Amino acid sequence: MSTTGPSRQAHHAQPHPALRGRVMTRSLRPAMLALVLAALAACGRTPAPPAATAPPPLAALTVHLEPAHDEQAWDGVVEAVHEAVISAQTNARVVELPHDVGDAVRKGDVLVRFSDVEQKSARHAAQAQIAAAQAAYTEADTSYRRFAEIFGKGFVSKAQLDAERARRDAALAALQSARAQSSQVGQQLDYTVLRAPYDGIVTRRYVQVGEAVQSGPPAPQPLIALASLQDLRVGVQVPQSAIAAIRRYHAAEVVLDDGRRVAAGKLTVFPYADPQTHSFRVRLELPGDGAGLVPGMTVKVAFASGEAKRLLLPTSALVQRGELVGAYVLGQHDVTLRQLRLGHRHGDRVEVLAGLDDGERVATDPAAAARWLVAQRRGDAP
Repeated sequence: MSTTGPSRQAHHAQPHPALRGRVMTRSLRPAMLALVLAALAACGRTPAPPAATAPPPLAALTVHLEPAHDEQAWDGVVEAVHEAVISAQTNARVVELPHDVGDAVRKGDVLVRFSDVEQKSARHAAQAQIAAAQAAYTEADTSYRRFAEIFGKGFVSKAQLDAERARRDAALAALQSARAQSSQVGQQLDYTVLRAPYDGIVTRRYVQVGEAVQSGPPAPQPLIALASLQDLRVGVQVPQSAIAAIRRYHAAEVVLDDGRRVAAGKLTVFPYADPQTHSFRVRLELPGDGAGLVPGMTVKVAFASGEAKRLLLPTSALVQRGELVGAYVLGQHDVTLRQLRLGHRHGDRVEVLAGLDDGERVATDPAAAARWLVAQRRGDAP
C-alpha cells in the first residue's frame, strides 16, 4: 500500500504527452499573433525620410515689412498733353487727305493738301511787283547819286537834290512793301499744305476731299484733329472729403488692368471745386513711355491717404498651381510650399496680404526648391 500510493500521485502529476503539446500551443499563440501583426504593419508603412540636419542649400530672400501708404482709389481718364484741332488759314478746296482717323503720323507728314492755283498766281504777281519796284528804286538811286555829284559843282539847286532824294526814298519804300506783300502771299501758299506739328494719331476729320474751306470770318474752319501719344496725363475727379489727404501726401499711382502700377510724375490739384459736383480735379503726369496707355482709356488711380506697412515679394518667387498662388518658404531644416493671398503689384514685386510673416525666408528660385523637396522625400537631399 505504501509503495503504490506515491507512484499513483506521481503518475497523476505528469500530464499526458498529447495534452502537454496543446498547453504549449495555447501559450505561444498570443506572442506569434503579435509578431504577425507587427510584420503586416511594417509592410504597409512607408519609411520616413531621414531628418535633415542642415538648412536647405537654396537661394533665399528674407521678407520684411516696408513702410508704405494707405490709399484710396478713383477712376480717371487718360488724356493727351499735346492735342490740337488744325484749322484752315486760307480759302481753298481740299484735294488730298492722306490719313484717316486712327492713323499714326510722324512730325512733318502731310495731313491736308489744298488747291493752290490762286495762291501761286498771287505769288507770281507779287514777284513781278518786286521786280518793278526794284527797277524803280535802282533808277531813282542812280539819279540821286548823279545829282549829288554835280550838286557840289553848283550845276543843280538844293531843291532839285532834295526832290531826287525823296524820289529815291519813295522807290525804296515801294520795294520794301512789295517784298512784304510777297512774303504774305508766300505764307498763304504754305497754308495750302498742312503738316503734322508732332508725332501722334489722327483722332477726327472734319472735312472730305472736294470740300471748299474758309479761313473766316467768323472763325477758321476746323479740318483735322491730332493727338500725341508721347506725353500723357490722367484726369481724376476727387470728392472734397479726400482732397486734404491728397494734398498732404502728394503721391499717387496708376493701377493698370494687369495689376501693374505706374508711379505718377507731377501731381496737380486744382485750387477750386466744381460747383455742380463739389469735387476737385486732380491731374497726374505719366512717364514718357505712357505704360501702354492711350487717350480716352479709363484707369484706376490710387492716392496715398495714410501711413502703413506691407510685405513685398518678387514675382519671380511665386508658384502658380492652378488657381492657387504660393511660394516656397524655407525653415530651419525643410522647405514648405505655402499658399499666399496677393494684393497689388508694384513694378516687379507684389504685395503679400496673407501667408507670410515678417522675417521669413522665401526661395528665390522656385524650380530649384521644388527639386530639392522631391529629393528630400526620396532621401537624396544633401
